Amino acid sequence: QVQLVESGGGLVQAGGSLRLACAASGLTFSSYTMGWFRQAPGKERELVARISVFARTSYADSVKGRFTISRDNAKNTVFLQMDSLQYEDTAVYYCAARTAAVASDSPAAYHYWGQGTQVTVSS
Repeated sequence: QVQLVESGGGLVQAGGSLRLACAASGLTFSSYTMGWFRQAPGKERELVARISVFARTSYADSVKGRFTISRDNAKNTVFLQMDSLQYEDTAVYYCAARTAAVASDSPAAYHYWGQGTQVTVSS
């Protein structure tokens, strides 16, 4: 049974930082592209960042230069370091896994999802 468990969300002031972690189990982690998505109230779920099996990264324009995605295959964990947080970053953040060599930004292309963790940035 595949499980993705996010942690690290919370309340932070604008300009602050948070580090999200997603621990995976039940899958060959190193073979999966991992993504972080977010969904704000009334908005569609969107890709924030993804990291391929070769550790190639891609970011949404809105977070480039502020967020960093990384992975530790030995610990089956993917991280999202979020710096210079803005009010607009407030959302539920989800970890997702995709078993395919071709990268994708579409939520529909990801096979497994975590339960989400709330990130709230106060202005």
